[in-house]
Amino acid sequence: MGDAILATSLLNTLRHNFPDAQIHFVLNERIAPLFEGHPSIDRCITFTDDERHHSLTYIRKVWRVVHEIHYDVIIDMRSTMNTMLFAIFSPSTRFRIGVDKGYTKIAFNHTIDTCGAKYSMVEYDTRYALPLQTLHPIVPICAFTLHITDAEKQAFGSYLTAQGINLSHPVMLANVTAKLASKVWTENRMVWVLNHFIEQYPEYQIIFNYAPGQEEENARRIYAQMGKPKQVFIDVQAHSSRELVAMAGYMTLFFGNEGGARHIAQAAGCPSLAICAPENSKKVWIPQTQVLAEGISPVDILNEQKVTEETYRQMSREDKYSLLTQEYVWNRLQTFMTKL
Repeated sequence: MGDAILATSLLNTLRHNFPDAQIHFVLNERIAPLFEGHPSIDRCITFTDDERHHSLTYIRKVWRVVHEIHYDVIIDMRSTMNTMLFAIFSPSTRFRIGVDKGYTKIAFNHTIDTCGAKYSMVEYDTRYALPLQTLHPIVPICAFTLHITDAEKQAFGSYLTAQGINLSHPVMLANVTAKLASKVWTENRMVWVLNHFIEQYPEYQIIFNYAPGQEEENARRIYAQMGKPKQVFIDVQAHSSRELVAMAGYMTLFFGNEGGARHIAQAAGCPSLAICAPENSKKVWIPQTQVLAEGISPVDILNEQKVTEETYRQMSREDKYSLLTQEYVWNRLQTFMTKL
């Protein structure tokens, strides 16, 4: 989901530079509702998990998609053996654009370099439009966006009010857990930081973001470890990705583990401070837009901890994560609060 949200920077670039173009977005069916009504998307072409995992069904559908409509441009942002079929099955498409991976030359007539750590993901995604500058100069739009209706936002505001949230007071959306365990900062340190936050900023209301299942178990355990403070509204939930966009629109700030929810928050205009997993570059995954967004990474603290880059590279990911002390994260959060 996070990758698809960031990809809207490319869609916005295409819409800005080719306002009359028909733009079709290919994505997994389960995340497609998030992009309904997006002004830079004319049609979502979806694939179910069954279609993606049944080779013959998948091949037939890709063939049908590219032969129902003649596409002038096909941009493959993943450039895998599976996704390259869109370009391979449409050799008459003038611009077949993908990532230069050596073997991808069989599918694409225009390629861009792999991302690495040179660009933010938003900057990188807009580069897929560069081959089109043979048509006219391309102005990149380095902003990722989501769209919901006014009615959706108003309905969720009413829900928040009914749940006891005072919308005239500040609210934090806290991402205390994550779908992937590898993206979760140490639980007891998260508890310590949030308890200090409540003590320092008693006017704030806090909503935990979590999905049903393991994430909810983790969130409720953290809530219990915090002592179940009245400032935390543990049962306030967004039941869909679109409701999460609506929720983020009412939030004062996002704090917690980096991931798709943080992308949604930034796309909705909510300032965010995210704790990044050791293997994730904050430059890549926390793009700088008009919305305030910062990241906390273990590499930020190497000098303070007197750890060399060579030693850091040889450390386990658990040891890298442990460099982020609760005091360091708390200090960063306090500094961030002065910028709101």
